[in-house]
This record gives sequence, C-alpha cells and structure tokens, in this order.
Amino acid sequence: RVAAGLGTLARVVAENKPIYKERLTLDDARMRIEGIYQPYHATLQKLLTEAYTAFGVAVLIDCHSMPRLARSGDRIGPDVVLGDRYGTTCAPFLADLAEMVFTGAGLRVARNRPYAGGFCTRTYGRPQHGIHALQVEVSRHLYMNEVTLEKNDGFGAMKQLIERFLIALIGLDLNLLAPPPAASEKFAAE
Repeated sequence: RVAAGLGTLARVVAENKPIYKERLTLDDARMRIEGIYQPYHATLQKLLTEAYTAFGVAVLIDCHSMPRLARSGDRIGPDVVLGDRYGTTCAPFLADLAEMVFTGAGLRVARNRPYAGGFCTRTYGRPQHGIHALQVEVSRHLYMNEVTLEKNDGFGAMKQLIERFLIALIGLDLNLLAPPPAASEKFAAE
C-alpha cells in the first residue's frame, strides 16, 4: 500500500492522480501525522470507547465518496459500495440494513467490491466485542458535479437518504449488537 502511494500519508487518489504537486517535506509529513492523523484516531477511539461504555456496543459508519465507477461491459457500476471486510467488521444485519435502505431508494448497491473497507473499518471493527464498523462509499455523481465539485440536484435527496439510514440505525435493538458476556468483559479490560 505504501509503495502504491496509499499509506498513512496518501500520495495519490483514484486513478493514481497525485494529491500533491511536490514531495512532502519531513516537517509537513510529521505535521500531518502528529497534528491530524494521531489526534483523529485518538478521538475516534475515545468516542467508540465512550459509546461502548454507555451502551454496551458501538457502531462506526465510515462514510466516503467515490468516483462514479466505470461500466463493465453493459453493466453500470454500483451507486453505493458497502464494505465490511467480507463480513468480519460488523454484524451481518448492519450491512443488510444499509443495503435495504439504499436499494429501497432505487440505488445499485455492491458489497466489498471494489471497496471492502479501509483502515478504520479494519482497525476498529470487532463485532465479536460489540464494536461494529461499516464503510459506506457513495458515488459522487449522485449529489455533485464530479468536475466542478458543486452540489447537483441530487444533493438534498442523498442527504435525506443518509438521514434515513442513520434513523434506521438508531432504531436498532442494541441487544442484537451486543457481544456475548465473556467478550464484553474482555473488551472492558483492554
């Protein structure tokens, strides 16, 4: 991943487009790691721990935008890609719920291809301990002009759809997400 430019300090984005015009200096790299990366992950871990302490479970929805995926033959690419690292980072019904909400709105949904879940999903998703992580990739064409980056007519509808998904998550019975008693005791001790 590092050699491909996708490490902690990514050098490229989709289609290997460079992020920076020039190589980062050591000071710039250090600032990004110490000033952004480390505080972000410390805060995320703190929030997950607080949620777990308060509710006995925690759910991380790691939402991203993705470029419109190219057609493969006659098939149109998905509008939404759900990544749960092939069923290892969240309870299956969380991904099922997300798929139901997005397909219910007429969107094409794929699971784990081409995005199975990145660093946050892999690092924080431990459903056996009551910590669930699901990556949700949404195609930018649904809510913005991918060239000008301006909102398009679909922005309001996408905002409402994501709100609908979050409301469905909030309505879940937390007991369905809870780990077995022995697993929850282990997490609390960590």
